Amino acid sequence: MSSDPPAAYDSLTYAKVNRLDPHHLYRVREALPDLAGKEVLEVGCGRGHLLHLLQRQGAHAIGVDANPQAVANGAVDGMQVADAGALPFDDARFDALVSVHTIEHLPELDQGLAEMVRVVRPGGRLLLIYPAEPIMGLWAIPTAVILHRNPFKARQVHCQKLTPTRLRARLTTQPVAHDWSDFSWRGWPQYTSVFDRLGG
Repeated sequence: MSSDPPAAYDSLTYAKVNRLDPHHLYRVREALPDLAGKEVLEVGCGRGHLLHLLQRQGAHAIGVDANPQAVANGAVDGMQVADAGALPFDDARFDALVSVHTIEHLPELDQGLAEMVRVVRPGGRLLLIYPAEPIMGLWAIPTAVILHRNPFKARQVHCQKLTPTRLRARLTTQPVAHDWSDFSWRGWPQYTSVFDRLGG
């Protein structure tokens, strides 16, 4: 996948319709109970609403998003435009990584996951939240209308249909250990998976 942001995501409307789901902060607190002083990266930060809360929890948190309009209209400092498949950070830079409803958008999912693992230090943690879609792209129909003016392009928006089992299988070649996953109806049907970064 190119390091340039996908052109389809260069949308102010898309940036503005993505709002904070308070349940995601609950998941962060559950998976990452002590953020004070930690270096945290949010991949797919949108306009930075969750990022702002991470910073208020005491984390040194920064975020990246593929949508230049989201970053240009961000709600907080510490945001930059970047593609998940080519994160502009050194290896083992972060204590934790949070990514909410991003991995289902990645055509080159394995590359994106490898990049996320790469930038987390051994002993760190990755928190991934992604939709529980009975049919791939089902929850992406409104986004397809915003980005493409065509609901039938929803599978170009959500190009991965993931479950915890499928996600674990995609990460078997990476130095991570699966800690826990679960399903929630809160907000909308979605999965949460937490992985610990291995290594000396």
